[in-house]
Amino acid sequence: MKAVKGNKIYTIDETQKNFYIKSGFDIKDDDGKIINYGAGKTISYDKFKEIEDKNSKLEKENKKLKEELKKVTEKGA
Repeated sequence: MKAVKGNKIYTIDETQKNFYIKSGFDIKDDDGKIINYGAGKTISYDKFKEIEDKNSKLEKENKKLKEELKKVTEKGA
C-alpha cells in the first residue's frame, strides 16, 4: 500500500498505516484506490455550501419522485 500527500508517495506496510493517517496522508491500496483518508483535512466554506445546496436540491427531488412513484403504483394496483 502507499501513503500519499501532495507530491510525496511512500510505500508502507500495515504497521505504518496509522502513523501516516495521523500525519495527514491518504492511504491507497496497490490498485490506487483510497482505503483511508488522512486526518486533518478541511474544505473551504464555499465548497461546503455548494455541496450542501446540491444535497438539499437532491433531497427535494427524491421526495417528489417518491410521491410520483407512489401515485403511479396506487393507480396500477
